[in-house]
Amino acid sequence: MNNRIALVVGTSSGGVGRHVRSLGAGLRARGHRVAVLGPASAEREFGFTAVGLRFSPVRIGAAPSVGDPAAVLRLRALTQGADVVHAHGLRAGALCALAGVTPLVVTAHNAPPLVRGPLARAYPLLERIVARRADVVLGVSGDLVRRLRAAGARDARPAVVTAPETGAPLKGRRATREDLAVRPERPLLLTIARLAEQKGLDMLLEAAPAICDREPEPVVAIAGDGPLWGRLHDTAAEMRADVRMLGHRTDVADLLAAADVFCLTSQWEGPSLVIMEALRAGLPVVATRVGGIPDLYEGTVLMVPPGDPTAFAAAVGRVLDDPSLAEDLRARSRETARTLPTEEDTLDSVTRVYKTVMGR
Repeated sequence: MNNRIALVVGTSSGGVGRHVRSLGAGLRARGHRVAVLGPASAEREFGFTAVGLRFSPVRIGAAPSVGDPAAVLRLRALTQGADVVHAHGLRAGALCALAGVTPLVVTAHNAPPLVRGPLARAYPLLERIVARRADVVLGVSGDLVRRLRAAGARDARPAVVTAPETGAPLKGRRATREDLAVRPERPLLLTIARLAEQKGLDMLLEAAPAICDREPEPVVAIAGDGPLWGRLHDTAAEMRADVRMLGHRTDVADLLAAADVFCLTSQWEGPSLVIMEALRAGLPVVATRVGGIPDLYEGTVLMVPPGDPTAFAAAVGRVLDDPSLAEDLRARSRETARTLPTEEDTLDSVTRVYKTVMGR
């Protein structure tokens, strides 16, 4: 059965937007009519129309604002006639719920941010609105599913999310390392992240001097951009460690091929699409034990507590100093990568949910 599906996304510059683009393209390939609704910046960042999806702009900012009532009215108008609306993120989901959209599926991709001041009560309220008004809520990690049930969700389920394939490296390891001016004998540590508070990159910079205090000296490369670019760049420039800020990159497959260890220092993560990419590349991974990471990668990824740069530096040092451990972690990464859900698995999962809510 071909259905009219509206995918709603808020302000996003990371995995959520990539997931929506992949999901929309897959649904369209299966014969469904798919429209994406969200801020114009999301279309510029992810190019939904480039994969054949219709796009209509709706101002859905990262935080509650005075423009939200207008966004609610616009969502109500644009979703008329849709067989199912699938919102991604609590902001998009709450606005759809307030618009009276039905049937409504909402995927929670992140835990509510820890904020102070007037917005401190806003995010828990958005969570309750989504939990109680959506027909089905999906959480990308077990802790999110539990939160949604506690908030009153009558049907909360785990989401099946996978990282879109990055494709084969174009340049390969040697040429990419030459482009980065990293000599063959120097270990290259890589992180790919949006430069925002959630990603905990201050912890990585705190750990960098201890990590780099060995011969040959490792290189720490941070790929990505975001609101903390200026602060992180200035801090890195003053450090007695070789930390490279690479900015926004489109050659993720080549960066992964060039790296020796993948690092993730997030304060919270769901399934972490970038860890999936690192596992497919066969890299040892050192990450913080947060969110969905222990649920999915226990026994594959070396994990340390969040906010502990000393423990993180020690874990990375173990990988750098013990070739047998590094090779064991590479083997575990490759094995786990073979068990990761595919984009087809994600499509099968959401279409089953759509059939459920349309049949109610």
